[in-house]
Amino acid sequence: MEEIKVRWKKAALENCTGVPCAGGATFTCGTSTVADIDGNVYNTVSIGTQCWTKENLKVTKYNDNTSIPLNNTYTSGTVSTVWQGLTTGAYTIYGNEASSGANATNYGFLYNYYAAAGIITTGGTSTKNICPIGWKVHSIIEWLTMANSLAANPGTKLKENSGLWTPNNGTDNVGFSARPGGVRSPDGSFSNIGLVSFFWSADGVGSYMTVIDGFVNYTPGGPLGSTVGNPENGGSVRCLKN
Repeated sequence: MEEIKVRWKKAALENCTGVPCAGGATFTCGTSTVADIDGNVYNTVSIGTQCWTKENLKVTKYNDNTSIPLNNTYTSGTVSTVWQGLTTGAYTIYGNEASSGANATNYGFLYNYYAAAGIITTGGTSTKNICPIGWKVHSIIEWLTMANSLAANPGTKLKENSGLWTPNNGTDNVGFSARPGGVRSPDGSFSNIGLVSFFWSADGVGSYMTVIDGFVNYTPGGPLGSTVGNPENGGSVRCLKN
């Protein structure tokens, strides 16, 4: 009997998609959850053939336990020489708040492109993964595949119906529940909380950011506001299941 229990436990762990495993050994997108290496648990949502995390990341390490440096240094009216010019991964919290504050709780953390891409050495390539094991930061094509499946006004359809948005015009048709976490600019300043969602795509040097704008039918730069982002910007990250 003990041998059977050991074999069952081994099989359960092999099917686990989170670190640690959340939602049980059998994963069903939309009802199961996934945990990052810090133990934060995220709900999931199935959109077409894709499976996404339903909340923004707030992890402090890559999934191999390598730390992502925190950079919350900024004084209003000055340039953050620490945040600006980084060429390796870092994260921040909107307004330099603590990780227990409302901004981190509501919107998760903001990451520069290098963290989203998994770059930890100056001039290096992508060697790390910020998402849980079995998950990844999406490409711009994968994002647009999801967005284009929603036909007209995909930005509105991906926005959570929530008082966090100004204006609150989201219909959240597929349960993606985008929240307006704002952005950190290369100079270290923070802006657009309540107005805009910025999501990083891991598309090499081009470093695309995808924007869901809070204004009705306003999509700057192309489908859903896709635009080339400065890698020194701080944006949100959602994960896509492999």
